Amino acid sequence: MDVTLELPTGETVGTDEVFDFNGYPYRFRPLDHAEYAFALSPLVWGGGDMDVPFEDRAALREQWGPESRGVRSDEEWRDWLVEARADDRFGDGELDAVERELFGGGPETGDGILGRLRRALGR
Repeated sequence: MDVTLELPTGETVGTDEVFDFNGYPYRFRPLDHAEYAFALSPLVWGGGDMDVPFEDRAALREQWGPESRGVRSDEEWRDWLVEARADDRFGDGELDAVERELFGGGPETGDGILGRLRRALGR
C-alpha cells in the first residue's frame, strides 16, 4: 500500500518525495503512534529530534507557514540551494548533503530522490 499525504497546497506526496515546508526540504513519514499520525522529516536531519510530528492534516495546515512552497521542480531546488548557500543558517556540509540527496552525484546523474522519482514515473 502506497501511503501519501495531501499538503495544504493540494499536492499529494509519498514518503520518497521531497517538498518545501517552512523554507527547508522535508519528507513525509507516517507514524504508528497513539498521539501522532505522521511527521515531517527534514531531508538531512530527519529521523530524530528534528522531525515535526502532527496529529492530523488540520495541525499541518496550522503550521504551514508563508515560507512553505510544497513540491518544487529540479530548477526550483537548484535555486533554493544557491540562496541557501548565502544564508548563514546553513552550513556547507549540510547543503552538500541536501544536494546529494536531491540530485545524487550531481543533477545530471539522476541518482538522487528526484532522479529515482523520474525513473519510477517513466520520465
